[in-house]
Amino acid sequence: MDCGRWKLALLDVQLHGDTLKREHQTGMAKPTYIWRKLTPKQREELLAWRKHQGLPWHRPPHRASEKMRYHVTAACFEHNHHIGQTRERMESFCGTLLATLAQRDARIHAWCLLPNHYHALIETAVILEVLADLGRMHGRLSFDWNGEEQTRGRQVWCGAAERYMRNDRHFWATINYVHNNPVHHGYVQRWQDWPYSSAADYLAQMGHDEAARVWKEYPILDYGKGWDNPNL
Repeated sequence: MDCGRWKLALLDVQLHGDTLKREHQTGMAKPTYIWRKLTPKQREELLAWRKHQGLPWHRPPHRASEKMRYHVTAACFEHNHHIGQTRERMESFCGTLLATLAQRDARIHAWCLLPNHYHALIETAVILEVLADLGRMHGRLSFDWNGEEQTRGRQVWCGAAERYMRNDRHFWATINYVHNNPVHHGYVQRWQDWPYSSAADYLAQMGHDEAARVWKEYPILDYGKGWDNPNL
């Protein structure tokens, strides 16, 4: 997964000769650090265009949707393991993340925390407020963690990104994807062996047979391909 590079509406800036080709996409784009490849002139042009359009200068805009179920994710900058600096920090962050999501009475269908990013499948009518809450959470934690490690000014987070669930099939595949994420990244071989997720509770509530049926009926296939590198 890369820094804020997938969203419901994604501005993909590509180099094309001496001009910038801008495309709006509705899928998850292939993650690249496009900004670093731009010349100073191209950066200036892009920022001016985004400012003129009323968009955030450096990241894709969040889109409010009539849909209410969202896959929300955020990564640490450069995929550094800031969350997983210590076991105590991992455990503390679990509580902080869930409490932040609960502020807006969001229903949490699934969640998973890894040392350098997190996923949550939530249901909410106020997704923009939830994203703002997560942004404030990131800011507070950045201040605290940089203080602990004496690294003031270091960037810790990339902005949270959201994608709404198109249908029930997308929803259940996302349930499977979120719970399988520690396996995807090679931390464990079974969902329930990873302590920082809702997988154990999910399996206990669904039962082994039903969970196996859902896994088979709603496979993740290439979910995450191109934006959630298993080696990161």
